[in-house]
Amino acid sequence: MNLQQVHHVDDAITSRHSVRAFLNKTVDAQIIKDILSVASRAPSGTNTQPWKIYVVTGKKRNEMVERVCKAQIELFTQPELASQYQETFAYYPENWISPFIDRRRENGWGLYGLLNIQKGEKEKMARQQLRNYQLFDAPVALYFTVNKAMGIGSKMDIAMMIQNVMIAAKARGLDTCPQAAWNHFHPIVLDVLGAPEDEELVCTIALGYANTDDIVNTFITPRIAVEEFTVFLDQ
Repeated sequence: MNLQQVHHVDDAITSRHSVRAFLNKTVDAQIIKDILSVASRAPSGTNTQPWKIYVVTGKKRNEMVERVCKAQIELFTQPELASQYQETFAYYPENWISPFIDRRRENGWGLYGLLNIQKGEKEKMARQQLRNYQLFDAPVALYFTVNKAMGIGSKMDIAMMIQNVMIAAKARGLDTCPQAAWNHFHPIVLDVLGAPEDEELVCTIALGYANTDDIVNTFITPRIAVEEFTVFLDQ
């Protein structure tokens, strides 16, 4: 691999960020197929390739958004309904500790600050949260599922597949937003997808062309230095 190729790969990785506003611009189906074909080179334990991906566009995408948004709005007005929408696996810890909770807060308030949402403005927060389930207007939604018979390692495999999808998309001028938020509504999602009962929702990705004029897409999260998360051992 020459230096120019290295720069292309590095740029696709470092320029990727979660986009929260998309253009109403169709993504060619062949481009999506090409992305998934490249991304399928992700490693998986003993080559099980446990991922299954639903590409949802058009009327089916709109149906999904309508049903999940309706459920989210009902939850906002009737919090007692939360028991109906539980994740099948815990994405976040039950008890947060530093420095992770600090980074989470920095991320949340950094985004809200950019959007002029202050503490206590619950309706504004609810509207912004609803944007997740509107796919930030992206024309394409990718739903990643796994067979329930598989172990936690398969979720690691799918995570590597997801990263490949996002990098391959970026290399083709597309942007993405990976979303665990949809997992709460897996009964609705799997029903709309027509997925069999032995499948579990792992993650959702909004895919499309970024709206570069929207201020929300100027929000770039920081990264800590290599020295802070790496231990180099020699002798």
